[in-house]
Amino acid sequence: MKLSSQTIVRIFLWLLFLFGGIIVSIYFDTLYFRDLLFSPLFHLITLLFGLALLKISSCAASKGGKELKQKGRQGNIPRLETNRLVTDGIYGCTRHPMLFGLILLPLAIALILGLPTFIFFIAPTEAILIFLLMIIFDEMDAKRKFGQKYEGYRQKVPILPKKCWRELFFC
Repeated sequence: MKLSSQTIVRIFLWLLFLFGGIIVSIYFDTLYFRDLLFSPLFHLITLLFGLALLKISSCAASKGGKELKQKGRQGNIPRLETNRLVTDGIYGCTRHPMLFGLILLPLAIALILGLPTFIFFIAPTEAILIFLLMIIFDEMDAKRKFGQKYEGYRQKVPILPKKCWRELFFC
C-alpha cells in the first residue's frame, strides 16, 4: 500500500492520540479515580454511550470517506489521497465531514474503555487539537491543491452547520 508522508504523519498522530490517551489515563485513573475505574455501573453507562458515539462517529467518517474515494481520486495516486475537489453530496453541506467522525473517535473509545481521565480531560483536549489541526492543515492543503476553486467552495460551504448533523452523523 503506497501512502504519502503526510498521510503517514496523520496516522501516526491518530495512534499517538489514542494509545497515548489510554496509557496516560490508566496511570492517572489508578491514582485519582479508582472508585470510577472499578465501578461496574460507571462502565456499563460509559460503554452504552461509547457504543452510540462510535456508531455516530463511524457514520460521519464512512460517509465522507466513501464520497472522497468515489469522486476525489483520479488516476494513480497514493491511497487516502485526493486530487479532485468534491463539492456535492455530503461535501455540499459541510467541509471535511470525514474528520468530524474522527474527532469523536477518541471520546467514543474513552467511553467504551470507561477511563475517567480519558473521558473528561484527554479526549476533549484531543478533539480540540484535532479540530485545530484540521482547520490549519487540511484547509491549507485544500487551498494549495485546488486554489481559487477551493476558496469559492469554502465561501459557500461552512465547516459544520447544524442543518447537516442528521445527514452526517446518522446512517
